[in-house]
Amino acid sequence: MSHAPAAASPAATQAGALLPDLLPLTAKAVEAADSLLAKAKAAVFAKVAKDGKVSAALVEKEQFAAHGLAWAATYVEALRQLAAYAARMDREGRFGEFEALIVQTAFGEYLTQMTGGIPMSQGETVRPQDLGLSDEDAAAFRTDAVKTLCAAGNTVETRARLAELIGANAGAATFGDTGLEETYDAIRDQMRKFADAEVMPHAHEWHLKDDYIPMEVIAQMSELGVFGLTIPEEFGGLGLGKESMCVVSEELSRGYIGVGSLGTRSEIAA
Repeated sequence: MSHAPAAASPAATQAGALLPDLLPLTAKAVEAADSLLAKAKAAVFAKVAKDGKVSAALVEKEQFAAHGLAWAATYVEALRQLAAYAARMDREGRFGEFEALIVQTAFGEYLTQMTGGIPMSQGETVRPQDLGLSDEDAAAFRTDAVKTLCAAGNTVETRARLAELIGANAGAATFGDTGLEETYDAIRDQMRKFADAEVMPHAHEWHLKDDYIPMEVIAQMSELGVFGLTIPEEFGGLGLGKESMCVVSEELSRGYIGVGSLGTRSEIAA
């Protein structure tokens, strides 16, 4: 189950770990990110289009830029959803220090990477110029909100305070309030109990022997509905949202990644 966020400590406030006006800052940063992404889309389209249509041959030639655009779009959507989460949690009176620091740190890190380079792999970093963006485009992206979050969003003080809060919540199922419905909290609790009882005591032995997951365990997972979480009820599933798969994967993978991955395979197939 989610735990209520710890109250802000005087030390954290004095150290300036938490930015004032975080919600307006994130909203303005998302606007700037949207504008940059729109320019990147246009620039990459110009690279891969022929006669107004996307050319497979040109996409192949410009695959680094195309791949980089996908990463940039994912970053922007992640920031949008984080900002929406923060606003919703604030309206519900559930946006405490823990949640705010997580949002702030994520914005600071993602915006900084969008400015200087997004690491797509250990050997590939996509930078604004790789997407066809000009120096003027990059400069326009660095609005006051973006500069503030880049400079003060993900700092030593912020990370230290987050580590302190994580340490104080040792054993909790989640870090901060996830903002999910009670149904998903109940699912998390059920899967956590299952993983503790049926997976963790045996996981190391399965790993050492390179064994398959026993059919008895898979049968129990089936009974719990793991393999039909998001499938509509008329087709024999539970008809839940994608959040259910995230919650189930987190808890089963905490027990053993081999078990957690079984659920995601069925989700992909579905």
